[in-house]
Amino acid sequence: MSDMMRVSSNPHIRSKVSTDKIMLMVVIALLPATGFGIYNFGIRALFHVLITIASCVISELVFELIVKKKITVGDMSAVVTGLLLALNLPVSAPLWIGIVGGAFAIMVVKMMFGGLGQNFMNPALAARCFLLISFPSLMTDFTCDVYSGATPLASLKAGESVNVYNMIIGKTAGTIGETSMVAIVLGAVLLMLIGIIDIKIPGSYILTFVIFIGLFGGHGFDPYYLSAHLAGGGLMLGAFFMATDYVTRPVTRAGQVIFGIILGILTGIFRVFGASAEGVSYAIIIGNLLVPLITRYSSPKPFGKGGERR
Repeated sequence: MSDMMRVSSNPHIRSKVSTDKIMLMVVIALLPATGFGIYNFGIRALFHVLITIASCVISELVFELIVKKKITVGDMSAVVTGLLLALNLPVSAPLWIGIVGGAFAIMVVKMMFGGLGQNFMNPALAARCFLLISFPSLMTDFTCDVYSGATPLASLKAGESVNVYNMIIGKTAGTIGETSMVAIVLGAVLLMLIGIIDIKIPGSYILTFVIFIGLFGGHGFDPYYLSAHLAGGGLMLGAFFMATDYVTRPVTRAGQVIFGIILGILTGIFRVFGASAEGVSYAIIIGNLLVPLITRYSSPKPFGKGGERR
């Protein structure tokens, strides 16, 4: 009997690309943003990256040893979580904050729900939101040896002018990995070229956000204003590297587009009407919580179901 005719349990679609190879590609794609962050903010940014990654890896190892589960740190998912979390930290934050955030991301958000593939929200973003709520003054202080004052997005929200060119290049205040739009897009293009991610979620996210800002931002579709919003904050990092997380995104094509639209609307609401100038992290976390509902209503009906009775 042909293998094509066999009925078996899921998953039915298999790939030769293993989890550790996918995670390694993500790490490589994040190197431009990481390298620029270290160049932009100095050696302290490197310490944040190394400490936060180590916290995530050790937290996963310790948890699995305690509960006597299979050791999975070799799949590099903890490394990716630690790197993403570090890139979402201000360089001025104390170094211990990466340890706390890494432990929360892995032990609470990931491992307590079953490990990789079972977490209901992106661990790195969940940890960032936890740190923002727990240590708001530390997580919103972007003053360092290189920059002082408000971030470009905060200045933009206050009605002040910003240097869009510097925002695109990355020579601005912000978190370690979010400032350089060029470096982030460079890594994202690499992931798209090798087929790790596609444009559905980032494209629908960014397009929806641009339309929302154009309609409700108070400046119409002014290219300068829109460019500042696109280059500022964590929009690009979130759209390409966190909203596309395999585990916490919808599995259907229509669902991924709907997911991106929801993220664009939520980010626009937070930035235009919220007290904070940012909003990407909370938008993606809320979107993650809606994924089961999105997937349910965007999934095609099984063969033989949904037809009218005669």
